[in-house]
Amino acid sequence: MFGNSNKQDAAKNKNAVAAPSAGGPSLNSLVQGSTLEGIVSAHSDFRIDGSVKGKIYCDAKVIIGPSGTVEGEISCQNAVIEGRFEGVLEVKELLNVRETAFINGDVSTGKLIVQPGAVFNVVCKMNIAREAATAATDKPLA
Repeated sequence: MFGNSNKQDAAKNKNAVAAPSAGGPSLNSLVQGSTLEGIVSAHSDFRIDGSVKGKIYCDAKVIIGPSGTVEGEISCQNAVIEGRFEGVLEVKELLNVRETAFINGDVSTGKLIVQPGAVFNVVCKMNIAREAATAATDKPLA
């Protein structure tokens, strides 16, 4: 009697999608074939497999997938670049440039990983977090 009910409930819910839990990790995504122009502001990770022209401000990680392209500016905590980026890139912590990446522009980051095969044509400034902390403590003498 109880066994049949559970099997029927399981069959009904087989295709159900669980709702994400509150407070759990979330991901914003622009899929391949999509285009976005303008300004994006995100508090959680942002994955780009489509095309973006504009500015991206992200409090978390920006991921440009192998088919993703960004032309403009990105300011984020961490970044993984597998696709194409042209513009100004500011990464507060770790920038990971994968072997399929093409980056052209100005980069500032705390730490940098560039894998063999990546195209990395940039003016790069490192340790921006350390410099900001030093600048805050350095005061001109009177």
